[in-house]
Formats: sequence, C-alpha cells, structure tokens
Amino acid sequence: MATDPTVVAIPTYFGTMGAEAWYLRRRAERDGPSAADYERRDTITSLSMGVGSLVAPLVMSRLLRPITPGVGRFGKALVASAASAVAVTTVADLLARLDDGAPTRAGGPGAVAEVPAASADSATTGPETAGRRRRRAIARAARKVAAVSGVAAVATGVTAVATTWADRTSPKRLWERRVLPDLGTGPVALAAAIAGWDFIYYWNHRFMHESRFLWAIHVVHHSSERYNLSTALRQPVMDAFGVFVPYGLLSLVGIRPSVVLQARGLNLLYQYWFHTDTIRSLGPAEQVLNTPSHHRVHHGSNPQYLDKNHGSILITWDRLFGTFEPEVEPVVYGLTKNIDTFDPLRVATHEHRDILRDVARSTSWSERLGFVLRGPGWAYERHRQRDGAAHPGDEAVGVDEVPTPALVPGA
Repeated sequence: MATDPTVVAIPTYFGTMGAEAWYLRRRAERDGPSAADYERRDTITSLSMGVGSLVAPLVMSRLLRPITPGVGRFGKALVASAASAVAVTTVADLLARLDDGAPTRAGGPGAVAEVPAASADSATTGPETAGRRRRRAIARAARKVAAVSGVAAVATGVTAVATTWADRTSPKRLWERRVLPDLGTGPVALAAAIAGWDFIYYWNHRFMHESRFLWAIHVVHHSSERYNLSTALRQPVMDAFGVFVPYGLLSLVGIRPSVVLQARGLNLLYQYWFHTDTIRSLGPAEQVLNTPSHHRVHHGSNPQYLDKNHGSILITWDRLFGTFEPEVEPVVYGLTKNIDTFDPLRVATHEHRDILRDVARSTSWSERLGFVLRGPGWAYERHRQRDGAAHPGDEAVGVDEVPTPALVPGA
C-alpha cells in the first residue's frame, strides 16, 4: 500500500505552525492581538484532538467490529437490543398518556406535578379519585422508563445503522460490485478520484451542518475561538457513529480503493494550509478554489457566515448549490454559544451529551428523532419553545471536515 501522505506530512504541520506562530507574534507586537494568535491552552487542545483522531479509529474498530450487524458475533444482539428498547419506549409512551390531563411541573415535558393533598378534587372520594391516582402513578413510572429506554434505543439504533452502513459501503466492498471498468492507477483515474472525493466531501460536510447527530461529530472542529494552522488539527474522534455519503461510490464506478485513498490524502492535505489568517486573498483563484478567505467564513459565527463554504479543494460546489458567502466583515470564530472549555473530552462529547439529554426529556418518537436527525437550529428553537429560555448547550451550526483517521485538517 502507498504511504499515507497525511502521515508523511506531520513534520510539515509542526514546522509550518512554528513559522506561523513566529509571524503572528511579530504581527501582534506591531498591530495588536487577534483571534489568529496562538494561545497555549487552545493549541494544546487542538493538538490533543489531533492525536485522538489518530488513535480513535484504531480503538473504535476493535470495539465496534464485534457488534457490527452481519459481521460481528454480537451484531444480532445489538439489533435485538435496539428493537427491544424501541418497543419498551413505545409502550411507555402510551402508558404515560394515561395522565395526559395532569399538570406538569416546570422544567420540561415528562415531569409530573406533585398534586397537593388539598387539591380541588381531594374532597371527592370513590373509585374515580383512586383510579386517577393510579393512572398518575403509572404515567409517572412510564415516563421514567421512557427516559432510559429512549436513550438506549437511540444509542443502540444509531450504532447499529452506522456500523452496518460503513461496512456495506466501504471502497473494498463496492469495488467488488463495480458497475464500470477498472480505470487503473494513472493520472486520469487519480484526477477522477480527486474530483469525485471533492464532490462527495462537499455533501458530507454540508450534511454535518444540517443534521444534529452529524453535527455532534463535527462540532469539535469548530469549537475553537482561534483560527490558525493548529485549528486544522482539531479533529473529531466520534466519526464511527456517523452515517455519510460513502466515498466507496467512487470504487463502484471503477476507481480502485488504493486510488480512492490517494485522493483522500491529497484532498485532506489541501485542507490544512487554508486554516490561516496570514493569507488574505489569492486573487482570481478565489473564484474556483477554496482559500483561507473562504474557509475563514466557514469558521465564523457571524449570522451571515453560518453554514457557508463547505467545499474542500473547490469552492465551485458552494457557488453551484447556494452555500457560498464571501468574506466581507471581520470573522468571529467559534460557536454562537461557546463551550468555554479546553478539556478535550468535553470538546469531543458535549453535543452528544446534549442530544441524549434531549432524548431523555422527550415524550414522543417524533420529538426524539427530531432532536437526533433534524438540524441543530430546530433543536435549539425547540428548547426555547419548551423551556421558555435558552437551553444550555445551544450552539450554532458550523463545522467542517470529514471524519478521517489521520492527523489532518477537518475542513
């Protein structure tokens, strides 16, 4: 197998970061500090996440393969667990509705109000009052069960779907079922692979902004309030739980898996250099290529910059599909509500934690699936409607990069 260029380039990453840090220090002395400057804790977090992104695929493959449906010995048990949790949650939802007319305690749906002993109907005796209390007790217990089983259903269901999809759509699998002739390993095949990877990457990157369970993976890369070459290495570690447009489709149309990997490496190497504030414009090339200016927009939390410029090498896809935004006003980096931590574990998992909390508080499947599959914006608006106030963890949509097992930019 050919050497992975993203691994070979690791010394270059550190060399260029050192040169950039030197230049930015000189600039800060002359012009004052900026969000591009290196900050020790932020840089350490980014580099830690980069190392984590190298280790995570190795660990995840060992952990998940045994429970991958159709592959691992415990795959059927995972599916059965998911189905059982769905059934239990559905029944619990039905039982919880036995007390639909009862008031709810402030703090969200699913919490039953404590009815004072001297309530309006306390003077009433007989089977009706006893029946009402019995229904209330059943509903309260059912809501508690649904909170646990709903989380279990979502967690096991997403794991089953993600692992199955990744296994069935790998380049090796789809190469065996290719529908077009082998394109070989020459320049035509490599050019087709690079262009194809770039196109698929655009859609995966865009979907990671539009679906919350993918955003939870991707938010890692946008969590820094700084923007320099170290930010390119702030990579996600939970990509094994995502469902993406498969790059294996390239092998289905005759591009060898080895050439697909070459295209991946070259594509991701390109993404490294444009995580910088030191290059302002590339002139006419800005019309076709993704550049530092375009990608600064992508990392912005400014309202007009959210969910824009998803391309990797080419900015053409954004221009074609309506997601292009030029850099005009100064970019404010990070999330619309930043998480204010340098803890790599929290950076990597905070949105997953928030999703599971939302699922636990949900009272129907439409709401649970909405919190998982719909956009982050929908979830945060739902929080405001439900709670009447901002929900902790309401971050903006904005991330980039496709999950990769190498120390490379995420986009």
